Amino acid sequence: MKNVTDSFVFLGQWPSAGSFGFNTDIFATNPINLSVVLGVLIFFGKGVLSDLLDNRKQRILDTIRNSEELREGAIEQLEKARARLRKVEIEADQFRTNGYSEIEREKLNLINSTYKTLEQLENYKNETINFEQQKTINQVRQRVFQQALQGALGTLNSCLTNELHLRTINANLGMFGAIKEIT
Repeated sequence: MKNVTDSFVFLGQWPSAGSFGFNTDIFATNPINLSVVLGVLIFFGKGVLSDLLDNRKQRILDTIRNSEELREGAIEQLEKARARLRKVEIEADQFRTNGYSEIEREKLNLINSTYKTLEQLENYKNETINFEQQKTINQVRQRVFQQALQGALGTLNSCLTNELHLRTINANLGMFGAIKEIT
């Protein structure tokens, strides 16, 4: 510290009109050079440094402002996306509920349709069985009737004589004549 103050004191002792030369004393010239350089830098660099700092400050503020705007935009988009998600979830629940209801309804319709079809098939089956039974009964009746008729004709042909045949014809003619008179 003493050297610095001595340097300034030494400056005051220079003759005003003296010789010009190099001072080789490093300790005496360094603080003077530094103070001159610092003074020039402060005087001229103050505006440049101030402008640089102001520009840097403005860029930082702009970046912060842009970041805030982007953040607000992102929050708005997030809220919109959440609202859309809630809406889609509600619609999905409705579709799921409606789908299950529709499936149950279709299942019941299919079951009812199947029961109706089975009932119709059962009715057709019963009608077919009844038809086949009637057909079979009629065939049996026809055979029994034919056999009875053949048996009766055989009995009549074997028992019927000419005399019995003439009496039967006369009796029938008599009944026919009586019916004719009544009408």
